[in-house]
Amino acid sequence: MSDQPTFFDELQYPSGDPRRPYEDFHAWFSGEDLKRLKKKSSEAETFFRRTGITFNVYGEAEADERLIPFDIVPRIISEREWARLTKGIEQRVRAINAFLYDIYHRQEILRAGRVPKELIASNSAFLPQMVGVTPPGNIYTHIVGVDLVRTGEDDFFVLEDNARTPSGVSYMLENRETMLQMFPELFTKIKVQEVSDYPTRLRRSLAACAPAATSGKPVVAVLTPGIHNSAYFEHSFLADNMGVELVEGHDLRVVDGRIAMRTTRGYKPIDVLYRRVDDDFLDPLTFNPESMLGVPGIMDVYRSGGITIANAPGTGISDDKAIYSYMPDIVEFYTGEKAILKNVPTWRCSEADSLAYVLDNLEELVVKEVHGSGGYGMLVGPAASKKEIAAFRAKLKAKPDNYIAQPTLALSTCPILTKAGLSPRHVDLRPFVLVSPNKVDITPGGLTRVALKKGSLVVNSSQGGGTKDTWVLGE
Repeated sequence: MSDQPTFFDELQYPSGDPRRPYEDFHAWFSGEDLKRLKKKSSEAETFFRRTGITFNVYGEAEADERLIPFDIVPRIISEREWARLTKGIEQRVRAINAFLYDIYHRQEILRAGRVPKELIASNSAFLPQMVGVTPPGNIYTHIVGVDLVRTGEDDFFVLEDNARTPSGVSYMLENRETMLQMFPELFTKIKVQEVSDYPTRLRRSLAACAPAATSGKPVVAVLTPGIHNSAYFEHSFLADNMGVELVEGHDLRVVDGRIAMRTTRGYKPIDVLYRRVDDDFLDPLTFNPESMLGVPGIMDVYRSGGITIANAPGTGISDDKAIYSYMPDIVEFYTGEKAILKNVPTWRCSEADSLAYVLDNLEELVVKEVHGSGGYGMLVGPAASKKEIAAFRAKLKAKPDNYIAQPTLALSTCPILTKAGLSPRHVDLRPFVLVSPNKVDITPGGLTRVALKKGSLVVNSSQGGGTKDTWVLGE
């Protein structure tokens, strides 16, 4: 086994001196009473409970609704760090959009041999129904969440791309609101860039993607699967804060070639539908005939240019973890530039040599399902028991195409507040990106997820992780 890795500490240098982004916060914290801060931490939990910010854990009946733990110590990013990140994120998001247009049209990247044809043809996230369909403004990925991890001062990696229906933005907004209420004095001492205007930016960006059939001010609505969905709070929160209707499939129907929602004054056409329903359930006439969540006929209206669906059906192919391993090629193919943000080295278990390497080194690797999310169905080798490794070895041999593997990265740490004071924990970051025909708009901050358990590298809320407010410093 290798020596214990050293982790990049975002708070301070090995000498104990604070890093520049944390200098003002560190000076403030040093003058604070720990008891007062712990009391504030309890107040934050009460605030979240009162607001109703919960998520559901599927398959755990006794824990239907949970609070995601919130840590009151912010994660702080300098303006210089953020400028570099945004440049890399914009490059990547533009490349993803170009890739989606290409694979549903001429498939130049497949003809050039930069991505294997079979990786698309046999992929359940690729929708043949989208071939030849051009979404309004050529935008497929209206909202993207790019998961980033850090291993050094200037070393950021993209862990995964979330281009289907990225969630978590409501936590970014409520985390900031909570911090503003609890520590207003901090925001007068430290200039932090705003995130609270995200709903306004989201509505503006969606409206800019309205279809040609739109007349007058675009009508936007949010489509939710309903109250039993794990992210229902977020659907409701975003609709409310954008000032638009929250609708379910049964509220919508096709009227005169448009998708219209039921109102007290009859049916009103919708121009842009921000859907939080998966592809398979979107239209029972096109996809799953058993679906009760979608709208019969919506795909016909979409194909004829009568509505914008955000994100476009079929975008899931771009956040497939096997496709992820080709992202450096994808970025270079469509932009003519090397990728600014690095990928995590990835072994595709579908390839015999890679599979052999992964099976020989399971104890040191992280293995993930190609279509997995939420931290489910993965193996963290260094933290797994011999029994878990043996079980996973059998899964890999039985269905190698279903998995990719990556090295266990030495993720950076940020401090959390514990009974004894500040203590480092591993973190990742999900910035939220809005894409319209004229603009890529990246909110300065994002959702920092933190592994609250000492030594744990798994930050997912479904696996016991928490969240932090993310501060991008202003001038």
